[in-house]
Parts: sequence; C-alpha cells; structure tokens
Amino acid sequence: METVLQFAPGTWALVIGVALVAGLVKGVVGFAMPMVLISGLGSVVSPEVALAALIFPTLVTNLWQALRQGWRAAWESIRAFRLFMGVGLVVLVGVAQLVPHLPKSLMSLMIGVPVTLYAGAGVMGRPLRLPAGAGRRGEAIMGVVAGFFAGFSGVWGPPTVAMLTARGTEKAEQMRVQGAIYGLGVVALLGAHIVSGVLSAQTMPLSVALVVPGLIGLWAGFRISDRIDQATFRKATLWVLLIAGLNLIRRGVLAI
Repeated sequence: METVLQFAPGTWALVIGVALVAGLVKGVVGFAMPMVLISGLGSVVSPEVALAALIFPTLVTNLWQALRQGWRAAWESIRAFRLFMGVGLVVLVGVAQLVPHLPKSLMSLMIGVPVTLYAGAGVMGRPLRLPAGAGRRGEAIMGVVAGFFAGFSGVWGPPTVAMLTARGTEKAEQMRVQGAIYGLGVVALLGAHIVSGVLSAQTMPLSVALVVPGLIGLWAGFRISDRIDQATFRKATLWVLLIAGLNLIRRGVLAI
C-alpha cells in the first residue's frame, strides 16, 4: 500500500484540496464527506487507501457536527435513532471484513448505483421515502442497508438521509443526528478496518494528516449552512449525492 512519504508535492496539494472540499460539503449538507474523499482520493491512491484515509477526518468532523448544540442534544439524537444505529453498526463490522477481497470496480459500482438512483429520484421530484407506517421495522431495514454500504465504503449518507427525510426531520436536528450516527459509525469502521488491515501503519498517517483541512472546510460549510433554508438545504443535499454517485459509477465502469 502507498504511504504518505511517497507523495509528490503536487499529489499532496490535490489530497489536501479534496479534504477541504469534503469538509465544506459536509458542513453545508451534513454528510457526503466520505463520498467526496473516496471519490477524489481514488484518483491518486487505491480504493483501500482512500477508505483508510477518510476514517480520522470523518471521525473528528462528525464529533464537531454532533456536538454543535451541546452533548445533551446529541445524546437525545442517539436515543431516538438507537435501533437504526445498532443494526447498522453490527452489519458494518461484518461487511468490513470483505473489503480486502472485493474487486475495485465492484466497490465503486455498489456505492455509485444506489446513490445515483436515490438522488436522481429526488432531483426529479420523486423522493424515495420509507413506506407509511414502516415504523421500527423500516428503521431497522434502513440500518441494514446503511451498515452494508458503510462497511466497505465508509458511506452512511444516502440511506440515513432517506430515513431522516421520511420522518420529516428539521434541518438543524438532521445535521445533529447525522453527526451522531456517522460518528458512531466511524468508530466502528475504525475498529473493523484495523482488524481487516485496511487501516495500518502505512495508511494511518495520511488519514491523520487530513484532519486539519477537513476541519477548516467544515467550519466554512457551517457558515454557509446556517444561512440557507430547509428547501435549499434539501436541494443541495440531493445534488451532492447525484454528482458523487455518477462519479463513482464512472470510476467503476472504467476499472472493469
């Protein structure tokens, strides 16, 4: 696997720029940092290294996002969505062990296709929602889906946003809930990929190095998000998902 010591100055500039953009997008819409990182970094490193690199910046930025309104509000969000989180974390840990054995093209397509379908439906005015009355069963199913994708990609966003949208979650609460859910997910991802070998002495320095640019981007994104309304927030969320999903499909097809 690549190490940060092998990076040329130009590569470092690209890597840091990707982390800044990923943090900015996350600050505006509350998610998509892993998708931006794994897509952008994937142009210069392997998917496994990109996956390892996103772990620490995602962990730290989610902590900040979850605690913006204080630890009590964050704890209430965790309690309210504990079924979704619990199911997702169990699935994540199991699926993460498959990463070293999956073809690179398959990884990109498995993320990109469902992300694009979800976002495309929303952009066209036909948002995918949980069936009426789905209740806890629907929440558990979405937890399975989220944990599956997070296990091999670090991406929780689409199924989580779909669940929150179906429940009519207000913007500020949605941002806080996403921070709490993704933060706990990254902790599980950290442990799972230490075991799988994806996060190692060779890849960890890159992940740590991306924390600061990720935080700077997040700060700028928060300032933008605080100034936009709910409708604009939703549109921005869908467009970010659509662009990221199409890019992942492109990468997967080219790698076949």
